[in-house]
Amino acid sequence: MSSHDSTSHDSAPPAGPDLSAGVPLADLPEGRPVLGHVGEEPVVLVRRGDDVFATDAHCTHYGGPLAEGLVVGDTLRCPWHHACFSLATGEAVGAPALSPIACYLVIREGDRVRVGSKRSEPAPRRPARSPESIVLLGSGAAGAAAAEQLRREGYAGPLALVGVEPPVDRPNLSKDYLAGNAPEEWLTLRDEGFYRSLDVDLVTGDAARALDLDGRAVELESGRRLPFAALLYATGAEPVRLPLPGADGPHVHTLRTVADSRAIVARAEAGRRAVVIGASFIGLEVAASLRAREVEVEVVAPETVPLGRVLGEEVGRFVLGLHEEHGVRFHLGRKPASIGADAVTLDDGTTLPCDFVVVGVGVRPRLGLAEAAGLPVDGGLVVDRELRAAPGVWAAGDVARYPDPRSGRPVRVEHWVHAERMGQAAARNMLGAGETYRDVPFFWSAHYDATISYVGHAERPDAIEVHGSLAGRDALVAYREGGRIAAVATVGRDRASLAAEAAMEAGDDAALEAVVGGGAA
Repeated sequence: MSSHDSTSHDSAPPAGPDLSAGVPLADLPEGRPVLGHVGEEPVVLVRRGDDVFATDAHCTHYGGPLAEGLVVGDTLRCPWHHACFSLATGEAVGAPALSPIACYLVIREGDRVRVGSKRSEPAPRRPARSPESIVLLGSGAAGAAAAEQLRREGYAGPLALVGVEPPVDRPNLSKDYLAGNAPEEWLTLRDEGFYRSLDVDLVTGDAARALDLDGRAVELESGRRLPFAALLYATGAEPVRLPLPGADGPHVHTLRTVADSRAIVARAEAGRRAVVIGASFIGLEVAASLRAREVEVEVVAPETVPLGRVLGEEVGRFVLGLHEEHGVRFHLGRKPASIGADAVTLDDGTTLPCDFVVVGVGVRPRLGLAEAAGLPVDGGLVVDRELRAAPGVWAAGDVARYPDPRSGRPVRVEHWVHAERMGQAAARNMLGAGETYRDVPFFWSAHYDATISYVGHAERPDAIEVHGSLAGRDALVAYREGGRIAAVATVGRDRASLAAEAAMEAGDDAALEAVVGGGAA
């Protein structure tokens, strides 16, 4: 899959019926996308009761096929990464897509419908409330999504987006870009010109050093003060660094920023042997990407099965097998003792020669500014159901500890798509929407020819059920807590993943059980 926020599918002959000539209404099943075309443009038709909608056929995130997606209420959802679009307007109402899909005129002629020209975009909305000024502290997934959402909702006041680097497609740093399958220009979510066009003050290279809640301002390292009437705290997380001899060497890397990924690419081009410390999602995706560059990879991790704690032993063994089939060598149940200039020494004395090292042992939320400002911190910045941490202050992304509507527990989730959706929800609430945040966490992890999609949040599953065949790339895994399904992972069952997400959103356990029992949904 390619990976930038525009349609990136390969050109192909038009598929399905010519919708400009019309199709019988009876040929449109209720709530199931039908693929056709208007001229050379692929178009999806969706019938909802007496209404028929026509939209672009490809997701604006990575070009996913919307005809293979799921209709949920008045939305159409992408099977690849669960982007969500309004059928009526084409608006990208749920990340990871940020750009809308086009909508077409639908003309009813007796018992037939045909598709006309593209419709114009809807008029801008007017917010219920308009703060005098807004600062978005953090230019990662949450902050970037919030900036666009605020303007989409009609907020026209001063808006600053402050961060380490311009917003980038961070999942790509460990996936396609690192593997050499995507050019660097695809990493940027939006360029600086885009933010200028939205009248957003993008501030990078001038980090925030203090948060003055009484004075309602963010103070930057330069001494500049950014006033705010509403603030989004979305500072993200930083990689955990190992307290080991040699861990600060120039050939030892973590992966969080574009600069980090560039540095690893440079090492991979110059050296042929790498040690990856940590069998986390990031660590394993780095291993897969380095193998794509024909780098020899050794993975060191203390657990006996990679990802076993998160995904369960059976899925963990499946992932382990994928990597071993591609030549990755594992040293499980082991920890590094020291890192030398050309080798990593393990706690049992084993020496692993290498040209460079990548450490992927987790991240910790950046909470220093929040703690210093006296905001409520308890394993994350504590927020209410509307993602509010204090009067005029909201939080989103890796830092936010929010009440999970499904489990009732406060949780903190470190997923890219979830951070974007939290940013969008916080933006709406800054403008007076008063929404309870109910989005279901979702992430995907790519390992060679297998992609694992995961919806929900299971911190302590007491039962894990595997339906189908992991080896056959056709499986659904249900994670239960107290008998109730808390999360679902799928391999090769994209519609089931979408259906599970929709059932969790609706709080419909019976529908969720039906998805698990029905497999492909």
